[in-house]
Amino acid sequence: MKMKNAIILLLIIAIVATGAVAGMKGLEVGNVKVSSIKQMMKLGLDLKGGVFVVLEAQTDTTGKELDKIMNQTKEVIERRVNAMGLTEPNVMREGTKRIRVELPGVKNAQEAIASLGTVAQLQFINAKGEVILTGEQVKNSEVGFEKDRGNIPSVSLEFTSEGAELFQKATKEAASHPQGSPERIIGIVLDKEIISAPAVSDEIANGRASITGNFTIEEASRLSALIRGGALPVTLTEVQTSVIGPTLGMDSLNKSIYAAGIGIALVFLFMLIYYRVPGFIANIALLIYILIVLYVLVGFGAVLTLPGIAGLILGIGMAVDANVIIFERIKEEIRNGKTLRAAVSSGFSKALTTILDSNVTTVIAGFVLYQFGSGTIRGFAVTLMISVAASMFTAVIVTKFLLKLFISIDIFKNTKLYGA
Repeated sequence: MKMKNAIILLLIIAIVATGAVAGMKGLEVGNVKVSSIKQMMKLGLDLKGGVFVVLEAQTDTTGKELDKIMNQTKEVIERRVNAMGLTEPNVMREGTKRIRVELPGVKNAQEAIASLGTVAQLQFINAKGEVILTGEQVKNSEVGFEKDRGNIPSVSLEFTSEGAELFQKATKEAASHPQGSPERIIGIVLDKEIISAPAVSDEIANGRASITGNFTIEEASRLSALIRGGALPVTLTEVQTSVIGPTLGMDSLNKSIYAAGIGIALVFLFMLIYYRVPGFIANIALLIYILIVLYVLVGFGAVLTLPGIAGLILGIGMAVDANVIIFERIKEEIRNGKTLRAAVSSGFSKALTTILDSNVTTVIAGFVLYQFGSGTIRGFAVTLMISVAASMFTAVIVTKFLLKLFISIDIFKNTKLYGA
């Protein structure tokens, strides 16, 4: 059993070391290639450079109707931004009437802003490429469900009186063609791009139509929002614009990484000298914590900013703080005459309440920042909350597991190796 524990311990150390190397420099084994975290991470404006613009809706609408309009506007702007071919665009609501758009890598700021601020052009086109009607004749669009097909999501359309007349004429003509004929298709085009191409089954005379298919709820909601957004009668005005140079951004990133590396190295050295075996374990847990946070951010597609890096470094401090609390408790228990195994169990139990209290209050603060903050403040809040969750996992679970593995090996049973 002792040999088995030693092998498990060595295996864990090897895996963590490999993960750290892969994270810093990337890794290639045979046909499998893992990029470094720096290559996979999306960088924000303050690191990569580009343009950000804040647009404000000129409308007197309030309450739920305003919320609906702003969500539609955000959907349309996201579509326009994605059409620009940018790698890490970021579109978010800011306050009640504003939308913040971050465009990394944009060279012509005014051209990008001009294309975002115009109202979307929605058109219905027949098989001949003729415009049947536009978004101005669309009264509403909502998500519906096909009861005769097991409540599969669909998209319902409601036209104005003028739109109903035009749509009836178009569907009558389309339905006159044989089943399966391309002439039965009426394309829905937003900003010169087809977003749906449904086939007409029958003439539609009541001004209401339904687009059916194998939609998920998310797909139906998105299509419905795009159709509504095409007829959105809201004007956006530019209230704030800033251009950030990429040289300054990369310089800031390199300095941040360099500073973080020095700080982490000093923390590792202090923990190892002062706490010895527990300090070594804390360093392993800290590496695991850093890898977890960074890979979670990559997995979520999060955009890394300087405040986000600050949140990560703050999380490292909290992870170390949790280990310090635990190790001091363990030292107290050893001095009171308890065995190593009993001291570890008791030390973790007594430290847990303190660690939970501090982390819960931090999560609450992060949640408040995310709810009421904007832009980079939200990035800081997200990184901070992920960091807290990861630090709790590594400090309470990983550290305890590794300590018990060390204690089970004879050469690590001397209490002097635990700083007592």
